[in-house]
Amino acid sequence: MTKFNDFLNEQLKDPEIRSEYDALEPEFTIIQAIIDARKSMGLTQKQLAEKTGIAQGDISKLESGNANPSLRTLQRLASGMGMKLKVEFLPTGNQ
Repeated sequence: MTKFNDFLNEQLKDPEIRSEYDALEPEFTIIQAIIDARKSMGLTQKQLAEKTGIAQGDISKLESGNANPSLRTLQRLASGMGMKLKVEFLPTGNQ
């Protein structure tokens, strides 16, 4: 992973690339939160699909970043894992 991190850090020195990367952070955060929550519950994608009624293929697409979940879908995922969804608005520090 070090080679990738070195490459990424080098690329992020470019302001244009940094701006695009930062713009995608919320999407990456949601994806990682879904994966982490599912794994912390010891569930496979198939098991989560059975608990939520969301197709396993759709869960896979969400976790790979190939689909954007609605708020309702996020709530269904959270509920299926016995969790509560929390959405926050945080200051950016650019005020």
